[in-house]
Amino acid sequence: MRIGELAERTDTSRRLLRYYEEQGLIVSERAANGYRTYDESTVDRVIQVRGLLDAGLPTRIIKQILPCLDKPRVIHFPDATPEMIATLTEERDRMTRRIQCLIRNRDAVSEYLDTVAGDELRLRSVT
Repeated sequence: MRIGELAERTDTSRRLLRYYEEQGLIVSERAANGYRTYDESTVDRVIQVRGLLDAGLPTRIIKQILPCLDKPRVIHFPDATPEMIATLTEERDRMTRRIQCLIRNRDAVSEYLDTVAGDELRLRSVT
């Protein structure tokens, strides 16, 4: 598939796909006309990369663990070094703290909305 189709199927800009390729996160072939072409499996790879980026992992770590990803959400890394394990542990713990913060913020927004909605209902019933 060409870059436009990959961009559409993954909801990712062409520019970002070219960046992923530049970083070694995805691979393309070049057609005779010079256009990039991507294998069907690149769709899943882009989704994996985006998910890992959204989780807060930097591209340098993603590049290291990508060879161990055989399908979305499954990581196999038989040759993990102590440094890699320490880095991934640190990243996991950072993501956990971020998740906890997001949950607290979500709960605060929900409480605010409940309060505002309750006030709005009380004001409507009075008038």
